[in-house]
Amino acid sequence: MTERARRLRALRRVVPEGRLSRATAEAHASRPVEARGARPRRRGAQPKVVALGGGMGLSASLAALRRITGDLTAVVTVADDGGSSGRLREELGVLPPGDLRKALAALCGDDEWGQTWARVIQHRFQSQGDLHDHAVGNVLIVALWEQLGDHVLALDLVGRLLGAHGRVLPMSAVPLELQALVKGHDPERPEDVDTVRGQATVALTPGEVQSVHLVPSDPPAVPEAVEAVLDADWVVLGPGSWFSSVIPHLLVPELLDALTQTKARRVLPLNLAPQPGETEGFSPQRHLEVLGRHAPKLALDVVLADEAAVPDRDSLTEAAKRLGAAVELAPVARTDGTPRHDPELLAAAYDRIFRMHGRIGPWR
Repeated sequence: MTERARRLRALRRVVPEGRLSRATAEAHASRPVEARGARPRRRGAQPKVVALGGGMGLSASLAALRRITGDLTAVVTVADDGGSSGRLREELGVLPPGDLRKALAALCGDDEWGQTWARVIQHRFQSQGDLHDHAVGNVLIVALWEQLGDHVLALDLVGRLLGAHGRVLPMSAVPLELQALVKGHDPERPEDVDTVRGQATVALTPGEVQSVHLVPSDPPAVPEAVEAVLDADWVVLGPGSWFSSVIPHLLVPELLDALTQTKARRVLPLNLAPQPGETEGFSPQRHLEVLGRHAPKLALDVVLADEAAVPDRDSLTEAAKRLGAAVELAPVARTDGTPRHDPELLAAAYDRIFRMHGRIGPWR
């Protein structure tokens, strides 16, 4: 069955015959992927950017990137096992939808339509029953998955409903379990190394995370995610929870191969502060060292950091050089004192990096 026929059949499952004209259905099935999930590409005008990560870190990056390009794809981790996502995953055997939902919300437009839908899909039910704390967007995404039987098409349709300024893809089509080797996970045995299972547990461990791996160990990547990385001008990895949102992308063999082989430039924005539990006490350069141990063949081009978060610039520069990267320092933090990225400042930093380090000159 051709890709066009497969998508047409999937649409027919969810939209009754009388409400979907043949011409409309065939037009949708025949449209290029980027036209279905994002704003139309204006070749020669905007960089093609792929952002990888999960949670609030990826959301911050997407909120910045959508200000400077309309050709944007988010590739999202699917190892979450906590909260609403964890409950839906356990009950229905589906991919955890939470990080995908957050990415879609970050891509919503600034007009009334976009902001209304961003609030709707982020809304959580408050009750004494089974719906308590479920996010509306999680339920919507899972419902479309069940109706269509197609993760990518369902997310594309949600993106169209929201008027999203980009496309959202899962990094794998199978739910993944994150496992970590942690020293001192049990405070009563500070020198012991234990295997800690589950993203939610890894993120909050009081011990020192030494390495992470996925179960299954060789999960299949979503083909559209691999294609997006290979076709990109720029790949942005992070920021976010280092062991549970950033590094997992490097543990999917097909995705790592694409990241290694792509002709795109690769930029790594660092976090503004260590994360309690997961990276407690980490220096900026240690974040790079840990990433390098998990993916020794991956080279980077630019490491972006906030100068106020870099106490030892020379050490960070040396760590970046070992990964093939230059260091760019820029004010990207919010001015309220919280360790969060400011979308406007981060967008300005990305734009400058794309112009200074791009292979094909200023955009464009």
